[in-house]
Amino acid sequence: RVVYPILLLFSTSFFFSVSSALSSSCKLRRQFHLNGLHKAGDVVLGGLFEVHYTSVFPEWTFTSEPEQPTCKGFDTQGFRHTMTMVFAVDEINSNSNLLPNLTLGYSLYDNCGALVIGFRAALALASGQEEQFLLQENCFGTPPVLGIVGDSYSTFTIATSNVLGLFRLPMVSHFATCSCLSDRQRFPSFFRTIPSDAFQVRAMIQILKHFGWTWVGLLVSDDDYGLHVARSFQSDLVQAGGGCLAYAEVLPWGNDPAELRRIVDVMKKSTARVVMVFAHEIHIYKLMEEVVMQNVTGLQWMASEAWASVDVLQTPDFMPYLGGTLGIAIRRGEIAGFKDFLLRIHPNQHHNNYGNSLVRVYSYNLTGNCSTGWVEAGRALCTGQEVLHNVESELFDVSNLRPEYNVYKAVYALAYAIDDMLSCVPGRGPFSGHSCATLQRLEPWQLVYYLDKVNFTTPFGDQVTFDENGDALPIYDVMNWLWLPDGKAKIQNVGEVKESAKGKELTLDEAKIFWNFESKQPPWSVCSESCPPGTRMARKKGEPECCFDCIPCSEGKINSMECTSCPEDFWSSPQRDHCVPKKTEFLSYQEPLGICLTTASLLGTFICAVVLVIFIYHRSTPMVRANNSELSFLLLVSLKLCFLCSLLFIGRPSQWTCQLRHAAFGISFVLCVSCILVKTMVVLAVFKASQPGGGASLKWFGAVQQRGTVLVLTSIQATICTAWLVSFSPVPHKNTQYYNDKIVYECVVGSTIGFAVLLGYISLLAILSFLLAFLARNLPDNFNEAKLITFSMLIFCAVWVAFVPAYVNSPGKYADAVEVFAILASSFGLLVALFGPKCYIILLRPERNTKKAIMGRGTTKS
Repeated sequence: RVVYPILLLFSTSFFFSVSSALSSSCKLRRQFHLNGLHKAGDVVLGGLFEVHYTSVFPEWTFTSEPEQPTCKGFDTQGFRHTMTMVFAVDEINSNSNLLPNLTLGYSLYDNCGALVIGFRAALALASGQEEQFLLQENCFGTPPVLGIVGDSYSTFTIATSNVLGLFRLPMVSHFATCSCLSDRQRFPSFFRTIPSDAFQVRAMIQILKHFGWTWVGLLVSDDDYGLHVARSFQSDLVQAGGGCLAYAEVLPWGNDPAELRRIVDVMKKSTARVVMVFAHEIHIYKLMEEVVMQNVTGLQWMASEAWASVDVLQTPDFMPYLGGTLGIAIRRGEIAGFKDFLLRIHPNQHHNNYGNSLVRVYSYNLTGNCSTGWVEAGRALCTGQEVLHNVESELFDVSNLRPEYNVYKAVYALAYAIDDMLSCVPGRGPFSGHSCATLQRLEPWQLVYYLDKVNFTTPFGDQVTFDENGDALPIYDVMNWLWLPDGKAKIQNVGEVKESAKGKELTLDEAKIFWNFESKQPPWSVCSESCPPGTRMARKKGEPECCFDCIPCSEGKINSMECTSCPEDFWSSPQRDHCVPKKTEFLSYQEPLGICLTTASLLGTFICAVVLVIFIYHRSTPMVRANNSELSFLLLVSLKLCFLCSLLFIGRPSQWTCQLRHAAFGISFVLCVSCILVKTMVVLAVFKASQPGGGASLKWFGAVQQRGTVLVLTSIQATICTAWLVSFSPVPHKNTQYYNDKIVYECVVGSTIGFAVLLGYISLLAILSFLLAFLARNLPDNFNEAKLITFSMLIFCAVWVAFVPAYVNSPGKYADAVEVFAILASSFGLLVALFGPKCYIILLRPERNTKKAIMGRGTTKS
């Protein structure tokens, strides 16, 4: 929030000093008095580090020269970062394979934990500290620094890189993680050896998803680091579907007890058991003091890389609360010989190499027996000759080098870029006219070009390269804070998370993780428990999507994020937790209804066969001969076909049964009704022939004419069926409309018109037969067959008139059953009405099976 006014102030002052120069020389408006270390070299690299973490600024007045700010709070880790760069430069200078015949120098400054001081140092590195220098016609000589390692904070780095990026002066940060720094348009010369917050956020979300933590709290620092993380975390969490934020709070800078009490109170009242903190150690320290005061236990802390490996927080007061903390830390590395180097640091041994100020501070803070001259004026001035080998300090612990390893890689990245630049062959260079860059005429952007292409492997085995945004290959170690029984604390590595060509990869050794809970198991942190099978989530109004009620799913749906419908051929299980295939329904041979209809069909066929045998056996008797035996035989055969065609309506529908069932039904019944119609016409013709002058009518009803009439009438129906099958053939169909949980296999008729014409033709013949038989019912014969035909046709028409509404209103297999029943009922009606009385006389009353009895002579009525 304070970056841009200060940036404007100093950049304006800096450029004004240059633009107001005389024609022959430039003069700095003032020199910055900064704490630093310097070493001359053919090429100088700059460095910005936090050796002190706070500073005190005197009041500025317009009547006196402003005093210099005072740096306080010696930062042991920050000093070790500084010494890492010194060590790396010395190691490169002693390496004959890297930058041979060239000596690296450095100019390192302490930012004192203040943006103003850090920005001053950056300008000093970019422009130099000489009070006056001459401008020649041809400007030769190396710039003050070729590149800068640093700064430590994202906010400081943003301010510095905003200005230095205008001149493409490369900066390689070891600790600035703000994802905003990946903007190549805004920061064209910025690189870093630490992953950006964008990956840090994705890594933390991976851990949340791994343990199923969907309800978490988020605390961030009130700076670019924290605020950018907050925005990124909330958007990435939604995209990843990893959970929701129970609360998001900003930790204040400085001392604000009221705000900290409010934040801790929010944490205590929340149901979220997991708290993620993206902040610096100073924020965590103040927060934990309030947590201890309010005794907020039972929380699982998630640490960002800024404090995941900080030892200063592992105090006896804090560990009962912070024990079991999971966090991600900068990739650990090893730097051979670094500890011995730290133990050898003394200004009297390296008088030409090191500036005294930082090393005196170093000696003062490690021994406490001397003064830096501006920290404690009452003590003797530190000389740098103090004995340090027996001093216990975290400075000498090189077993867990993380930011230091990034500093080491940053220095080597600049060195390899310079080496590649100096290895350019003239005429084959990458710049205009295939030219190469030289130290005498070096443009900063030329070194940026080579930094973009850096690719080397450290002695520890890690590859160092930068992507198109200047970001290093992302990888983090997963850390766990172990609280030992003896009260000591330890930070242990329990896995790693990285991004590769395969995507995001999380590796955890869960057996090693220490959980600070009685159960010694991971906590459960959700807003609402998962809905049981058969229910769906209904989001609570005004609350995050992770908070929901469980509502039972309706039939045919199963639960997930929302109740989802099963596929068409599936239905929900009784528990409604998965889809199962729907039951299939059709008129089966195995079910009772199918068995009954099949039995009736076969029984009717058998009876027709028995009657046919009886008629054949008694074919010479008057009863058989008087009733047109040939048409009777044909009628019995057609009735057998009617009974058998009903079997096509039973069983699983297939293509051939659907096509054959209605065709067989239509032709069989037309054949049957045609025979009855012809028999009726023959009865009328015989009666008319017995009348005076009526003998000529019999010539039209001879045996040939009877067969021809039946054949023609049947052929018409066959033609109708053929046209129907060719144009709109019936097909099997899975009907899901009748029942929700069943599939009804049925045959769709294809063409309703074709089906209607088929039934209409049968109805026409049946009605015509009925009318003719009705007219002949009172003919003077003892055995008048017209009466039987009338009665049989009456049964036939009644059955099929009742069939139509029953068929239309019957669902699924019952429609087929109704049609089968209509076929069997009408067939049995014809069989019994036409052949029952005849068989009765033939078998039981043979005395009536005589010509006289049939003609009504020789018998008396009893």
